[in-house]
Parts: sequence; C-alpha cells; structure tokens
Amino acid sequence: MNFPEILSLFRQGKGTAKSHMKNLIEMAAVDGNFDDVEYDLLKAIAKRNGISESQLKEIRKNPSGIHFEVPTNKKEKFHQFYDLVNMMVADKAVHNDEQRLCSLFAVKFGYARPHINGLIDAIRANIKNGQDHNETMKRVDIMLTEAPASVSQ
Repeated sequence: MNFPEILSLFRQGKGTAKSHMKNLIEMAAVDGNFDDVEYDLLKAIAKRNGISESQLKEIRKNPSGIHFEVPTNKKEKFHQFYDLVNMMVADKAVHNDEQRLCSLFAVKFGYARPHINGLIDAIRANIKNGQDHNETMKRVDIMLTEAPASVSQ
C-alpha cells in the first residue's frame, strides 16, 4: 500500500466506519426482523472497524446523524460491500427488500449495473464456502476482469 492509499484510509477513518455501520443496520432491519444472528454479526464488524458497542447503539438510535460515505479505496469499498451481502444472508433468508437494498448499495458504491447480480451471487457463494473478504475480492476481480464491461473503481 502506498502513502496516498494510507492517507486516504486515515482521512476516511471513523466517518466511513460509522456510515458502514448505519448501512449494515439498514440492511439488517429492511426485512422487518433484526435478529440476534444479525446483531452479533454487526457487533463483530463494528469491533473490526474500531466502533464500540455503545457507539453502535448510538448509531442505531440516531441513524439520521450519520451521513452516507462511500470509501474511496477500492479494497475498503469491496470489504464494505462484502459485509453488506454477508448481513443480507446472515439469517439464511434473503427477502426481496434486502436484495433491492443490496443492489442499491452496489450502484452507490460504483459497481456497474450489468454486473451487480453476478457480483452479489459470487459474494454469497464465497461466504457460504467460508471465504473471507480478501479471498472473495481476488475471485471477484477475476470474474469482473473477464466480463465485457468493467466495474468502476
């Protein structure tokens, strides 16, 4: 990782992490059922992103106070999208509203519309097979590189 990438991650910091938590909460709640499996996943992702449980509770209570931010770093953008797909499938039941919201996030993150369903399906399959963010990103990069239209970065 070069210095501009490191600087970019530093600048994004907690704001992007809080935005990510808000997005995950929206994904977990969109089907009307925010269950324990989803909340446990949310806490684990929050911890990985340096967000305490009390901060997480505050974000959940006051989501309008958090502005949506798309990471500028390709790797962080993919990791956040992977987490959103993981939240969508956490309860083993994917509802239409979750699928639509996930597709909307993909568009907001700059992924090419023709590849969104394939991207989501590939991430879901990798999650099911136990692959982490990095392994999944490698596989998806290959898939998208071979596709006729590429993903915007």
